[in-house]
Amino acid sequence: MKHGKKYQDSAKTIERGNLYDVKEAIELCAKCAKAKFDETVELHVRLGVDSRHADQQVRGAVVLPNGTGKKVRVCVFAKGDNAKAAEDAGAEIVGAEDLMQKIQGEGFMDFDVVIATPDMMGIVGRLGKILGPRGLMPNPKAGTVTPDVAKAVTEAKAGKIEYRLDKTNIIHCPIGKASFGAEKLQENFDTLMGAIVKAKPAAAKGQYIKSCVLATTMGPGVRINPSRFGV
Repeated sequence: MKHGKKYQDSAKTIERGNLYDVKEAIELCAKCAKAKFDETVELHVRLGVDSRHADQQVRGAVVLPNGTGKKVRVCVFAKGDNAKAAEDAGAEIVGAEDLMQKIQGEGFMDFDVVIATPDMMGIVGRLGKILGPRGLMPNPKAGTVTPDVAKAVTEAKAGKIEYRLDKTNIIHCPIGKASFGAEKLQENFDTLMGAIVKAKPAAAKGQYIKSCVLATTMGPGVRINPSRFGV
């Protein structure tokens, strides 16, 4: 794969094969953000578990203390007082059967997060084939199926992110924008990694954190020493 001049220049500042301390890795990563837009800093963690087994799943949600730097459009399935609470909390899209039909019939997908009250899951369930592949299906573990929609909307707006294993046993998550600076990025990193470490399944054997890499949207990866996490 061919890379551009900016990528190649950034790659020269990173020692290939070296495992960096978190602080140094974050500072290096931020310096590698040379695109004309504010690049997202992404965390990629490979775990020593097998996602094919139900007792080795790693999934959850956490509110990043400094947010993600992205404006989040929230869609809520609710009725009555819950619908009003969602609107008051700042949800852009609120509905029930009408919203389901709009997504099914018109292909409406102008949102980033979907939240639902438990009584709405019968309706939302019909959208599984549409929302599921996009990672938008509400889930109790992620706090997106809840009777307290106002709190869920507020958290989503504040920078709540969901982490979950993919088929290759890797978690991919944003931890903010390059413009945040090293201190804010480190706070977000520590919060997310703390949640992932805490979510270690009892069935996981051997080394839990196999590898940990930080990268900006257009930049090279910076490898972090996984031994510092002690799992």
